[in-house]
Amino acid sequence: MKIATYNVNGVNGRLPVLLRWLALAEPDIVCLQELKAPQDKFPEIPIRDAGYEAVWHGQTRWNGVAILSRVGSIHETRRGLPGDPADVQSRYIEAAVNGLLVAGLYLPNGNPRPGPAFDFKLRWFDRLQTHLSSLVGLDAPVIVAGDFNVMPADIDVYAPERWRDDALFAPEVKAAYQRLRDQGWTDAVRHLHPNETIYTFWKYWRGAFERNAGLRIDHFLLNAPAAARLRAAKVDIRPRRWEKTSDHAPVWIELEER
Repeated sequence: MKIATYNVNGVNGRLPVLLRWLALAEPDIVCLQELKAPQDKFPEIPIRDAGYEAVWHGQTRWNGVAILSRVGSIHETRRGLPGDPADVQSRYIEAAVNGLLVAGLYLPNGNPRPGPAFDFKLRWFDRLQTHLSSLVGLDAPVIVAGDFNVMPADIDVYAPERWRDDALFAPEVKAAYQRLRDQGWTDAVRHLHPNETIYTFWKYWRGAFERNAGLRIDHFLLNAPAAARLRAAKVDIRPRRWEKTSDHAPVWIELEER
């Protein structure tokens, strides 16, 4: 089973890219982030015509997350991260799909640092840790996928010395990601490729993609039953070469069928 995560950077503006990639890569389950579309503007019909059911949590202008499936019905279990009733940002969605529990997220960027945006990011990370602590021990495979807006280590950023003050590379943020790992989650890409230079995001300017001046900020975390089935993990850079594309590339994992 092939499961992917993709920050589309605007689901309607990048819809031709998304549909082209779905037809080319044929993922079974997909988590999307940064829809930048209100709930009633999600392109459900063309995505359904491509063979995928969908659930989504939209928001005007920014944020927004979705889960797509071509391998069975999507049974939504949670919309929005618990722990802060005042948080109305559309950044978390969770569903049972084909024997898996899939959580799709778009973690706050946090810049500028220091400041209210960075404080919100750390609080969001704390809430995520609390919620995921209730999922990591489940007997069913659990997959947490999305744009975490964190580079966990120096190997995950093309020029670490230039990012020391950025919210995506701050010591507090890397420590928060490690606390998640310490619960028992496996970073799928690093588990299979511990020493490779792998990026999932490249800025649009200064030839960043052509120079491979990138960041690894899109991640898969797997609980033990999911990690036991892990067979492959890759970044599909093909869509990043296309016109009018996202600044992210899709990341996918393959789980052994059971």
